[in-house]
Amino acid sequence: MSDDAIKGSATERAAAAPKVSPGFLALLIALSGLGPLTMQAIMPALPALATHFAEDFSVAQLTISLYLVGLAGAQLVVGPLSDKFGRRPVILAGLGLMVLSNVAGVFATTLPQLIAARIIQALGAASGLAVGRAMIRDLYDRDRAASMIGIVVGAMMIAPMIGPFIGGVLETAYGWRTIFHFLGGVSLVIFLWAWATLPETRRTQSGPAASGFFGDVRALIASPAYHGFILCQMLAAATFFVFASGGAYVTITQMGRSSAEYGAWFALGSIAYMAGNLAAARLTPKVGGHRMMWIGLNMQIAGSVLNLIWGLMGLSAHPAWFFITQMIVAYGNGYVMTNAAAGAISVRPQAAGTASGVMGFMQMGFGAIVSQLGAHLGGDFTTTVPLNISVLIFSLLCALVVALLIPRDDPKRSA
Repeated sequence: MSDDAIKGSATERAAAAPKVSPGFLALLIALSGLGPLTMQAIMPALPALATHFAEDFSVAQLTISLYLVGLAGAQLVVGPLSDKFGRRPVILAGLGLMVLSNVAGVFATTLPQLIAARIIQALGAASGLAVGRAMIRDLYDRDRAASMIGIVVGAMMIAPMIGPFIGGVLETAYGWRTIFHFLGGVSLVIFLWAWATLPETRRTQSGPAASGFFGDVRALIASPAYHGFILCQMLAAATFFVFASGGAYVTITQMGRSSAEYGAWFALGSIAYMAGNLAAARLTPKVGGHRMMWIGLNMQIAGSVLNLIWGLMGLSAHPAWFFITQMIVAYGNGYVMTNAAAGAISVRPQAAGTASGVMGFMQMGFGAIVSQLGAHLGGDFTTTVPLNISVLIFSLLCALVVALLIPRDDPKRSA
């Protein structure tokens, strides 16, 4: 298909597309935010799970790491399923799995049963993340879709901010099973909402698209710039995943604080990350994406070094030293990840959806691995220093990737 034909079909699709109503946009935000909320809400309860089931901290951490594995892998599956069977049935099926998995979590009598319920949760949550973006692309051309996806992603950041706080309060007041009561109720509300209002947006394609898909994949694989953006995204996200999982054990077991207090302190980092994303959205057009990444990396490295110094001095025994300095890392992380994601999608704009899907899969898959590392560093040591060192190492590796693989000019030239 020629470029003119592509542009023409996109223009016709945009002109014929219905406007996204505030209610539909709110539903997309809820669908996209359910996965992060489900992941984060259980984090403050990890020590309680280990104690309740008489298991090691690292085994309890599998409720997070295997959830991430399921969430990452399922995104590569639910997209094609929605292309074949439609967006609406795949999303409703995913929400149904969410409701059932939370019921299973409430009645789990062993930790392996709970881990299995969490994996099913992830399979359901992936439908909202992957298919929600596809629905926007069904309705709008690329530029308008990117704007709408940005709104959804920006709003859904509230979910990981409030998730640990809600989970911590529920676990402290009523026990860890109430977290699954809460998540099950939220999932049921969104399921009924989607059942009543979610339209089918998939349009029947006039010809086979497999050759184009595989051609795009080959082009992305051959691009060093794409590799650099993906690695940068993975390593920058690793600073969050390793700190989030290890920080729960440090705060609750080493510092003797409640899970609710951990959730409150963790929310500060989420606020800083959100602020970094919003600032990056405003400053990047003026400063440039490559320079913004280096500014963010300098913040990450500076915050990591300070946290390591506090740990070596013994000051990290109080959560204020431990978390407030990490806010510097999180703020800079917003600069880095925003521009790494934009760069990866810009390598081959006509394959932005494929590029984004692979990026999400790699980021979450690597996040599952480093979350397990964070649990070991936070739960099996009596000092914060090993966890501080890991955050610094990931920040330095991210800077090395940017220096060696990511071009200063337009990433499309290196594709």
